[in-house]
Amino acid sequence: MNNPILKSITDSLVELDLDASKKKVQEALEAPIPPQDIIKDGLAKGMQIVGNKFESGEYFLAELITAGAIMEEVMIILEPHLKAGTVTSGGRAVVGTVQGDLHDVGKNILISMLRSAAFKVTDLGVDVPPERFVEKAKEVKADIVCLSALLSVVVPKLEDTVDILRKSLPNVKILVGGRCVDEKLAEKVGATFAKDAWSGVRTAVTLMKQ
Repeated sequence: MNNPILKSITDSLVELDLDASKKKVQEALEAPIPPQDIIKDGLAKGMQIVGNKFESGEYFLAELITAGAIMEEVMIILEPHLKAGTVTSGGRAVVGTVQGDLHDVGKNILISMLRSAAFKVTDLGVDVPPERFVEKAKEVKADIVCLSALLSVVVPKLEDTVDILRKSLPNVKILVGGRCVDEKLAEKVGATFAKDAWSGVRTAVTLMKQ
């Protein structure tokens, strides 16, 4: 959709301008532009550009975190409108940091970006036991479970979580990422690796197409 309001939403997100992003999203709702179009053709495009800038080295982790925080703020504005309408979901994702790890920055960025890609996301928070991932994935009929782990000491718990998910929900797709995770570890435990939040959302979209 080639709409100047949506383009201004994209631009304000890329410029990391929270006030402008909130103002433009409100203008779009009043236009009225459907909230799913605001996400898909405004915010998601902005996050894609931010992600590209991050991958090219023009933006760094601080900018990625800021863009994720802006996404969270504007999603608060959009959520009541999304609940009132029909939104085509990119899939159902359960996201959490594995048991023993309290880090949530990367997880929260991923959640914002998944929502911008039209995923319905359940956030389990941090320090999540393996059984909780299984329980919630069954409850919401998750397509993907995303596990975050930053501390090397929680690798055994990451392995346990993937193992119990595989046994309980053999068809669910499992995405793992975080500072202590690499492609070799992901392959060893039988999951798909994401090196950062941006590659995580791209991989999630790809997995949903398979």
